[in-house]
Amino acid sequence: MSDIFWLIPFVPALSALILAVFGTKLPKKYISYQACGAVLISFGISIISFIGLLQTPQQNYPLVKNLFTWIHAGLFKANLSLQFDPLSAVMALVVSLVGFLIHVYSVGYMAEDKGYSRYFTYLNLFTFSMLLLVMASNIVLMFVGWEGVGLCSYLLIGFWFEKHSAATAGKKAFLVNRIGDAAFLLGILFIFIHIGSGEFTAIHQAVGGGAVTQGVATLIAILLFIGATGKSAQIPLYVWLPDAMEGPTPVSALIHAATMVTAGVYMVSRLNSLYAFSAAAAEIVALVGALTAVYAATMALVQNDIKRVLAYSTISQIGYMFIGCGVGAYTAGMFHLYTHAFFKSLLFLAAGSVMHALSGELDMKKMGGLKKYLPLTYPTFLVGAIAIAGVPFFSGFFSKDAILTSAFAKGEYFIWALGIAGAVLTAFYIFRLIFLTFHGKERMKPQVKEHIHESPPVMTIPLIILAFFSFGAGYIGLPAVLGQKLNVFNQFLKLGGHEAHISMGIEWLLILISIAVAFTGIFLAYMFYILKPYVPSMMASKYPRLYKVLYNKYYVDEFYNAAFVNSTIKGSELIYNHFDLKVIDGAVNGTASSTNFSGKILSYFQSGLIKDYALVFLLGVVIFIGYLLF
Repeated sequence: MSDIFWLIPFVPALSALILAVFGTKLPKKYISYQACGAVLISFGISIISFIGLLQTPQQNYPLVKNLFTWIHAGLFKANLSLQFDPLSAVMALVVSLVGFLIHVYSVGYMAEDKGYSRYFTYLNLFTFSMLLLVMASNIVLMFVGWEGVGLCSYLLIGFWFEKHSAATAGKKAFLVNRIGDAAFLLGILFIFIHIGSGEFTAIHQAVGGGAVTQGVATLIAILLFIGATGKSAQIPLYVWLPDAMEGPTPVSALIHAATMVTAGVYMVSRLNSLYAFSAAAAEIVALVGALTAVYAATMALVQNDIKRVLAYSTISQIGYMFIGCGVGAYTAGMFHLYTHAFFKSLLFLAAGSVMHALSGELDMKKMGGLKKYLPLTYPTFLVGAIAIAGVPFFSGFFSKDAILTSAFAKGEYFIWALGIAGAVLTAFYIFRLIFLTFHGKERMKPQVKEHIHESPPVMTIPLIILAFFSFGAGYIGLPAVLGQKLNVFNQFLKLGGHEAHISMGIEWLLILISIAVAFTGIFLAYMFYILKPYVPSMMASKYPRLYKVLYNKYYVDEFYNAAFVNSTIKGSELIYNHFDLKVIDGAVNGTASSTNFSGKILSYFQSGLIKDYALVFLLGVVIFIGYLLF
């Protein structure tokens, strides 16, 4: 049953190819069925392959399908080969399932868009690239998928390229990711220099067998992680993700939930032996993740754009995943990736449903009281908010608690404290969004209020399915305090690393602290935006500098523009004016001018008159005879 796993990425690839060639000539109904059906088939093959994997002895992991030798130059060799093991199985199931639901939602959301076929072409290409990334058996082929999702993010973020802001956001995402990808590529080169193979099994064997020194392992791990900070939007390369909201809302859901931003977490988990071997690199991963979790959450506190709040939320939640990986709890990090895929896609798609009801409105200050108008969107949105806030019995609670417990057990108390602080902020800002959007006074414009309506079933059914998973997906990873056997996710994945253990009493205490933190954040949001709605404005007036700094996102974009963007533009203009025009163009134009001048001089000897040629001939003969005589 597992022999067909290699088909998983190629079904959406084939669909993307068909749509790219014939899409403009096909009816929307056919485009919808084909695009959604391709991802559904991938999900079906993923389930079949997953069942087959469960029936395969663990000593045969990973299952590898070598299609052909892709690159062979001297000692350098890379195959077009795919692998299937528990880690890639989890990712394939998540990407294909969430991707399918987002595809179905998009049928309703993009129904009237003139770029309908182009949209689904990009969406299927995105799905193919992510599946290729998570199923590649070597890091070179993984890099192809890595760059593929980068390209597709550029195409989809700037999908409405007629808008200047969308085109700029697409370019920003592409360029910022190139910075991280340059470091990632250097890491790959060092792997080939010191290990000689890009196959993941060979890398694990080399690290485990002592063929790589700790210094080299640290260098490679840090270079690869720099690439991850770009792809997964962590400090300092996170700035592209908030602007990525310029793309269609389903694109935001796909980028944030199941593809692209989770690629860095997957990469660290896939190369867990490398990071487990390098304590320094692992510490950097955990610290960057913890700082990002809190830093991004503080910016989400004051944003009024509903999608931008969720964007900073994603940056923060990815930080938690990196905390898990950094402290050696790779399974916990992947578990949060898995649960996050459901509740974050739910939140984005529900936000899209709100926008659909309000004719594209994004400002939460122009919403309020929508609870009674959106009977399906509101409860599903609420389920997603409860899950991300870490409320008990919902999926986000189990995965976030596993990460924080692992950090505490490892003795990373500072990391744990940052995680707790981020959890309070998360519960606060997500319920701030709920209260401003669905509760309180109605602040919509009269002309908008007249047309408020619930989204069609093609959009609400995916919300209901995602709400179910946002609640129930965590029950395959129950806390260790209830028994190791109940953590099915951990038993299945069995990633490397050294997870520390603590007493049952301490673990129960940490669970109670996590619960208290979640309810504290929710209560504060309720106090600020329901019981005393005047308090936020009062605090903004009392602390105007702090509010301005948070609202303007710590002025990081302005700093980057001043330090890098503007200086690069001015430097380019200087080179253009003084080198390109004067030296390069001057040399080319000078060559043309000298050739033209020489041609004019020689033209005097080409008059076309026989008497002139006879005179020149006579002068030549006289000179020649004179030379012979004298």
